[in-house]
Amino acid sequence: MPDTLPRPDRCIVLVGLMGAGKSTVGKRLAKRLNLAFVDSDEEIERAADRTISEIFERFGEASFRDGERRVIARLVGGPPKVIATGGGAFMDPRTRSLILDRGIAVWLDADIATLVDRVARRDNRPLLSGKDPGEVLERLAAVRNPVYAQAHLRIRSQAMPHERTVERIIEALVEREGGR
Repeated sequence: MPDTLPRPDRCIVLVGLMGAGKSTVGKRLAKRLNLAFVDSDEEIERAADRTISEIFERFGEASFRDGERRVIARLVGGPPKVIATGGGAFMDPRTRSLILDRGIAVWLDADIATLVDRVARRDNRPLLSGKDPGEVLERLAAVRNPVYAQAHLRIRSQAMPHERTVERIIEALVEREGGR
């Protein structure tokens, strides 16, 4: 573990499939780096005064993605912080461009078995409602992983303590800063 922790001059934006650990790891990472933590889905819910599920049901995914992009633009435009995004945020070309231009995108890449285990702990995921999580995640990974691969950093998120993933991110940030 590096002696000195990096002081990013931009937001660190965690991307990846649902269940990759973006919120859980993000909170720990923010604490270690002495930065604020923000979950973009929570910010969207606050701005819309509705849950993500309600937004999807009432207005559809296109409307949700538009609101998501506006919220993420506001977040990455502010002072450095750790931002956990929803699994689909990085798929929108305009949102992805905002993140890549203004932040440090970190892809938390997890295998399907780990994702299925993690998503089973929560029932608030609209894309999984009434479906087999493994099948949905396999399909999503096939489409999304090549796009997530555009992130500045790729970190494996495995079935291990989240603190180890935090350490891997910090190591990658230190290495990235040294390479500048």
